[in-house]
Amino acid sequence: MARILLAEDDENLRPFLARSLENAGHEVLAFSDGEDALPVLGIGHVDILISDLVMPGMNGIELARHARDKDPNLPVIFITGFSAVAMEALDTINGVSKVLSKPFHLNSLVEAVRNALDDRAIS
Repeated sequence: MARILLAEDDENLRPFLARSLENAGHEVLAFSDGEDALPVLGIGHVDILISDLVMPGMNGIELARHARDKDPNLPVIFITGFSAVAMEALDTINGVSKVLSKPFHLNSLVEAVRNALDDRAIS
């Protein structure tokens, strides 16, 4: 269905999210931080970015800015345990599709991906 770039620094959560998205039929490229994920943006097509907001090194906001420089229509979904940071992120990045506050149900993530992809197809 979609090629998803996932950046999440939580070593326990990242594989769980990737597996859930793969079970929903998506291809997932999962990385532990924005710096490791960044090269993928330059070498291959990505349909959606899902990123934790707060990560060591390059945070989710910086990664989203780089991603949107490459593809201004790329859907971005932020996941975070820091809702105040999430509200600030919505003001600094155009085109954020969704912010999911941890903990969230996996169905919410899969639904957010589906909605973001549907919105992109309409645009």
